[in-house]
Amino acid sequence: MIPFILCLILFLIGLFGIITQKNLIKIIIGLAIMEYSVNLFLIMIGYMKEGTAPIWAEQFKPGSYVDPLPQAMILTAIVIGLATTTLLLAIAIRLYKKYGTLDIRKINSLKG
Repeated sequence: MIPFILCLILFLIGLFGIITQKNLIKIIIGLAIMEYSVNLFLIMIGYMKEGTAPIWAEQFKPGSYVDPLPQAMILTAIVIGLATTTLLLAIAIRLYKKYGTLDIRKINSLKG
């Protein structure tokens, strides 16, 4: 139960970073922290204490295997999260080149 609570705390730290920060890089870092906490939470859902890899063997014992589906989903989510973070950083770099700042309060003239 404690690891799930720690995932929630990690998620809330990322959410706090997104809500309170005005710097785009800090907001992107907060988003990444939230993403990692969700990935960790889903990995822990598929974990089974004293579970083994789900490989068919002679001594097959039902119920003693780790669920591989969350692991496969998280591998996909990590790749998508990396692409999203890269895109956000590229947008932040372009905004910095255009406006000379990463402060979202000063980039208020985005109209169009």
